[in-house]
Amino acid sequence: MTAAWLFPGQGSQTVGMGSDVYACSAAARAVFTEADEVLGFGLRELCFNGPADTLTATENAQPALLTTSIALLRAAQEQAGGDLPLPAYMAGHSLGEYSALVAAGALRLADALRLVRRRGELMSAAANGTMAAIMGVELAALQAICDEASAAGVVVVANENSPGQLVISGARAGVERAMALAKERGAKRALALNVSAAFHSPLMAEAASGLTEAVNQIERIEPPRLPVISNVTALPLLEPAAIRAELVAQVTAPVRWIGSVERMVADGVKEIVEIGPGTVLTGLVKRIAPGVELFNVNDGASVDHWIARAKPA
Repeated sequence: MTAAWLFPGQGSQTVGMGSDVYACSAAARAVFTEADEVLGFGLRELCFNGPADTLTATENAQPALLTTSIALLRAAQEQAGGDLPLPAYMAGHSLGEYSALVAAGALRLADALRLVRRRGELMSAAANGTMAAIMGVELAALQAICDEASAAGVVVVANENSPGQLVISGARAGVERAMALAKERGAKRALALNVSAAFHSPLMAEAASGLTEAVNQIERIEPPRLPVISNVTALPLLEPAAIRAELVAQVTAPVRWIGSVERMVADGVKEIVEIGPGTVLTGLVKRIAPGVELFNVNDGASVDHWIARAKPA
């Protein structure tokens, strides 16, 4: 069965994540140990024991999710003993794209950890604007609403998560105006999100500039061993130069998750495996491509189940 591996983004973090797979896998322990050494603080302790508000801080949540996702993958690869079939594609939602690039061999884990820590710091520092989830409005209609509402302050579609579940981002006045217009035009719900900034919008330009410097300091980015689908274009990332450009562009560009999933399914993907905390991405895929088989690898028990079903008979 043609498969794709997906990696979750910020919001999937939870206190205790990774603790059980750390206890049972030497490969997972090595990932957490490397993260502590690279970052210079106790990320493992934060993942396992919190506190939740510190773990949720953007500069901590991003390396924590990357570390836990890769620890789960490495534990599975260790247990499979080299018999874990590779997927046709990998992809990650926003931050999760870094996990996908590590899994595909394009980024070293240490480099990815430094980048996402810096990415989180820059995004956290850009404390302007806000975001809102809009349910029950089609993408083209919401884009038109954002264009109209931008007279009050810039606002754009930031996350194309699934049909009927979109996220807007921008200046507070623009977002509030877009929410009101969406409700007037039939939205089932318009919900302000508890975020510190307008992620994936033009208001993140300063963060993107700072991240450019960090990306340029990475000496080597390799061609991925298999295609990683871009958040920005929903097309495969195949070359190091394209990956460098992607990592900067995705800070201000919308996450084209619907298009990413549709691209993989159109190319024959029949099974989606979400590797990392939570079940957010499989929930989105269920609404985008209802016929695809879904599986979550988010703890030690699910690693065991994945290996049992994935290894050749």
